[in-house]
Amino acid sequence: MAINTSFPFALFHVKKSFLRKMTTPFRLISFFLIFFFLSSALLHFNQCYAKERTPSSSLVLSLTHSKNSLSIPKSSYNSVKKTSETLDDIMEPLREVRDGYLITLNLGTPPQIIQVYMDTGSDLTWVPCGNLSFDCIDCDDYKNHKLMSSFSPSFSSSSSRDFCDSHSCINIHSSDNTFDQCTVAGCSLSSLLKGTCSRPCPSFAYTYGEGVVTGTLTRDTLRVHSNPNSNIKEVQKFVFGCVGTTYREPIGIVGFGKGPLSLPSQLGFLQKGFSHCFLPFKFANNPNMSSPLVVGEQAISSKENFQFTPMLKSSMYPNFYYIGLEAITVGNGGTTTQVPLTLREFDSLGNGGMLIDSGTTYTHLPEPFYSNLLTALQSSINYPRAEEVEAGTGFDLCYRLSCPNNNINGLVTDDFPLITFHFLNNVSLVLPNGNNFYAMGAPRNSTVVKCLLFQSMEDSEEGPAGIFGSFQQQNVEVVYDLEKERIGFQNTDCASAAASQGLHKK
Repeated sequence: MAINTSFPFALFHVKKSFLRKMTTPFRLISFFLIFFFLSSALLHFNQCYAKERTPSSSLVLSLTHSKNSLSIPKSSYNSVKKTSETLDDIMEPLREVRDGYLITLNLGTPPQIIQVYMDTGSDLTWVPCGNLSFDCIDCDDYKNHKLMSSFSPSFSSSSSRDFCDSHSCINIHSSDNTFDQCTVAGCSLSSLLKGTCSRPCPSFAYTYGEGVVTGTLTRDTLRVHSNPNSNIKEVQKFVFGCVGTTYREPIGIVGFGKGPLSLPSQLGFLQKGFSHCFLPFKFANNPNMSSPLVVGEQAISSKENFQFTPMLKSSMYPNFYYIGLEAITVGNGGTTTQVPLTLREFDSLGNGGMLIDSGTTYTHLPEPFYSNLLTALQSSINYPRAEEVEAGTGFDLCYRLSCPNNNINGLVTDDFPLITFHFLNNVSLVLPNGNNFYAMGAPRNSTVVKCLLFQSMEDSEEGPAGIFGSFQQQNVEVVYDLEKERIGFQNTDCASAAASQGLHKK
């Protein structure tokens, strides 16, 4: 699909990452394709599902704007040794850049600073490894980009390879084959029988739609900001992927899924929860403003005013966060479009439901429901269509709006109809106005073009029936209450929320 590169750089990558993730989110990339690009790596596809017990208290983190992807996890082992002290809530900033939200990892001794994408749709945390040796295939758009930081284990005195008999190694290889990983690692029969083999965990491959990463499982010290007073706490032997080669994945990822390798699981908060409040796209690439991310008790306490919808459980993909969508209303008291049962129910294999995912940029809806929504929107909008922009971008509804003096700030209201999502348990979320249509570029000739940033779900019988993406979560505080297995929503001015938590630099 051709994309008009005269549009904003951020939007180009937002769309590209989204398409990459959605093209094959629940289908492993062809063995031959991976072999062609990554023939030097051992190709093991990751599936690791699990539940983890957690200590008390919480953490607060911070996000910046970014992109991400979906992988396929499975299994259930408690593997990671927790920090010697009980962690308080973690709070870290999330910085908004390009096509997603970035979190800063502080890894190693002495600390090395690595920026990676936050992804609620996967478990593994991985970072690019090797300043000169890291190789990203088909990543020309990111060449020479300042965000491409990498980790050097040789410069960290606390870094070590994970062993073949660790639960983490078993988890990341759980869907590879039926062979014991210590056998794959080349342990002798004697050491296998005695359980004394200390050979390193074999290399792995992890897939993200059309992207692939290969690397080695590594342990090192992770430092986080722990409330109160933003104290620094050390998490010893944090498990992550040290990745040397990728295909279309230039920046690392921190997984927030429910599997044992995810960050909330390793930090001991899988039975508590986390929350985030994504800043709008207009703050993208602004280094002075960050979105709040809270992990732990503080994330789920004092949320009485929130609307909560239950988390749905997929037998096939238990590490993902699913919610049930019942209807969408266009306009204030306008047309309500009933959704198919597949958006709130699973089939016998665990397919269906609506995935809520910070790593997919746009919301995706299945056909013919998606086309019915477009019809309802068209009947409520009187602006002239910009069909040539639709053809160039792949978006389905684009309109021309008058913009006096080419001043986008002078466009106070755009009169687009409100869109309300109705989830299970009588939860109604009115999407903030900026979460539906977005300007495709700077105004020209006193006109600006805005397009609907929803997409049609790829027609597939596998995986989720729809995805609630990060663009539609802007200016909404989203609470993942893992203890009560529910997800809460509240419309929030995330910039003000971030300022109140000291996440704005002046």
